Amino acid sequence: MKKLFKYVPIVLASAVLVGCATSAITGRRYLRLVDSETINQQAAVAYKEFLGTNSSKVVTGTSQATMVKNVGNKIALATQKFLTERGIADKYNFNWEFNLVESPDVNAWCMPGGKVAVYTGILPITANEAGLATVMGHEIAHAIEEHSVAQASNQMALQLGGAVVGGAAQISRNKSIGVFNSLYGIGGNLGMLKFSRNDELAADKAGIIIMALAGYDPNEAVNFWSRMANAKSGQSQPEFLSTHPSDARRISQLESLVPEAMKYYKK
Repeated sequence: MKKLFKYVPIVLASAVLVGCATSAITGRRYLRLVDSETINQQAAVAYKEFLGTNSSKVVTGTSQATMVKNVGNKIALATQKFLTERGIADKYNFNWEFNLVESPDVNAWCMPGGKVAVYTGILPITANEAGLATVMGHEIAHAIEEHSVAQASNQMALQLGGAVVGGAAQISRNKSIGVFNSLYGIGGNLGMLKFSRNDELAADKAGIIIMALAGYDPNEAVNFWSRMANAKSGQSQPEFLSTHPSDARRISQLESLVPEAMKYYKK
């Protein structure tokens, strides 16, 4: 094991030479060896399979289901405009889908390519449309910032070792698909990719800007996470929060981000 970790810095440093990218909203640098279009295609297949399983009951025709789609569409349009104004929209060929799923789980997620699921169990905590926009903005931020691509690329770099050097363009489609399936647990629970705490904080930062762009007051992000902290007090931690930062740290960061996000807010 020690021998493996001895070479990890060398492998990652070599990979950086051939596949670095900058995220769209926060400007974070990340490794990008995986073909994002291939991952998006696989996500679309996995999402369809998830919605078609017996355990996934898609809610339609209700005011809550309509709200999920309306909030999602507002965010999608605002995000597309933001990316277009920066001349990078062509890098994000998302085919958006927004669905409400009947489940007591306090959860929501966005797969690569804009495939979103919101569970009914989180709606009592979102409480209103702005609270829902906070959750959806955060999850969509993971996709826009390409956190899945970064994680898949990091895993691939370790798998390929020195072969990464000069060979990023030759990584096979099957290899990309294999990494995606591994990260998302195809055949098991979907949408459960565990992002790092740094990714979660970055998604908070990008998410509060995304919700502001869509016309939702950034102050509501602080209110939502305060409700979430109260809701899980003394209870087992929801899957939605399994790798998230502490409540105090998250709320403190969001409070500090509100003034910046307000620059993007249009009622």
